[in-house]
Amino acid sequence: MHSSALSRALGTSRLSSSSFWSTCISTRSSICGVQHQQQRGYRGEANDSAPVLSPIEQALNESAKPKADAIFAKHVEMPKLEEIPKASLPFESSIVEIRRKRLIYRSKQRGWLEVDLLLGTWAHNNVPKLTEAELDDYEVFVNQETIDIYNIITLRLTTLPENLQNNTIVHQIQDWARSSPLGKADPVKYKQVKTQANLI
Repeated sequence: MHSSALSRALGTSRLSSSSFWSTCISTRSSICGVQHQQQRGYRGEANDSAPVLSPIEQALNESAKPKADAIFAKHVEMPKLEEIPKASLPFESSIVEIRRKRLIYRSKQRGWLEVDLLLGTWAHNNVPKLTEAELDDYEVFVNQETIDIYNIITLRLTTLPENLQNNTIVHQIQDWARSSPLGKADPVKYKQVKTQANLI
């Protein structure tokens, strides 16, 4: 609606462009074609209310979601080895051996000390012995969010996600965590384990 039309509707004099939109917002009126939305504020981790989205925000969200999903999928996907230039690959290394090394590296570099230590130690000791099928299962686990990996390893998550319930590698890691002294060791033992697993 033009500002002159709004002026007549509100019984005011002709409004400038800036005043026009200020009046729209201050009157919170649908006469401008804009519905006022409840102010949203930061609520920390309190997920006790549904987000209030305007139609424009909903449209933007729906439009952006496919691209966001594609970016996330690309983020967790390791590059295909055949796409890497041969000059960048180690000499005399098989595709499986390179894959094992990459998975071990990803296990040690999670950005969370506890997960680096637990998952990195298990990977250092076990990934070199995994078959290709087991590497597939392990990669599915490594692609999870770090907080979820921590909760699964430490058994804080009692029910596994559907895509991990039949994953034998995850169960092996959990069994190992039950008997592992990590997290209970004294500082000297803690440093010794990190040194042996090449984590420092």
